[in-house]
Amino acid sequence: MSILPTVAPHPLRLTSPRTPRTLRTFSRDQPQATFAEDKPRVPVLFKRLFKFSQMDFELAAWQLTYLCVAPRRVYKNVYFHKQTKNTWARDDPAILWLVSAALCVSAVAWGLVYSLSLFEIIKLALLMVIRDFLVAGAIVATIVWAFSNTLLLSPSQSPPTKVEWAYTFDVHTNAFFPVFLILHGLQLVLLPVVSRDGWVWMWMGNSVWVVGLTMYIYVTYLGLNALPFLIRTELLLFPLLPLFAAYAVSLLGFNVARWALQVYFGS
Repeated sequence: MSILPTVAPHPLRLTSPRTPRTLRTFSRDQPQATFAEDKPRVPVLFKRLFKFSQMDFELAAWQLTYLCVAPRRVYKNVYFHKQTKNTWARDDPAILWLVSAALCVSAVAWGLVYSLSLFEIIKLALLMVIRDFLVAGAIVATIVWAFSNTLLLSPSQSPPTKVEWAYTFDVHTNAFFPVFLILHGLQLVLLPVVSRDGWVWMWMGNSVWVVGLTMYIYVTYLGLNALPFLIRTELLLFPLLPLFAAYAVSLLGFNVARWALQVYFGS
């Protein structure tokens, strides 16, 4: 006959052990630190700048085309991109290379028109890409990023969401290309007339500039208006008022196109 133990085993412990510190720190209910998110960070596309095998130049060319004919269509894919990549900004630098290549071609064309040397053409291309496109774009993106996160965030958004600096630079890239076609392409074609004396030619040259800057402001507005957590994005159209006022004043005798060409080429 078997002898049964007289001491009962320890009862099962039904209470869960204390949650470790590391698990509590990264709990879903624990608010995450937002200090790093409030600072502009280097966009992912800059980190992938030389990974050409991962770039989709066909998609980038499609986007540049529609930015000129139907810019709203480009921003319809923003929400889908957020759901798949968990970021509002694009992570493919192909569009940066295409815009930079277009600027280099423009520098060659303008250099031939003004009989520049090879060194001067290279210098002009670097100025167009680095100063006019990248540095100016970083400044504008920072201003738009700060303005959007200060005045345009919806107070009812839950959880709180902020505009990514990379996205505002992305918007600048989108807005820059139509301006490039107008101020670099169309103005080059109209160069024989916009540089002449006469009110009609001055009006034509000034109109080219106001159309280009209007496109930049409008495409920038479309980019921020596509974010569902922003309100009052119409404020981004406010620069159109001083722009149109300056355009009207310039028609009294200031040739913007001729002045810009003198700044660029000194003649």
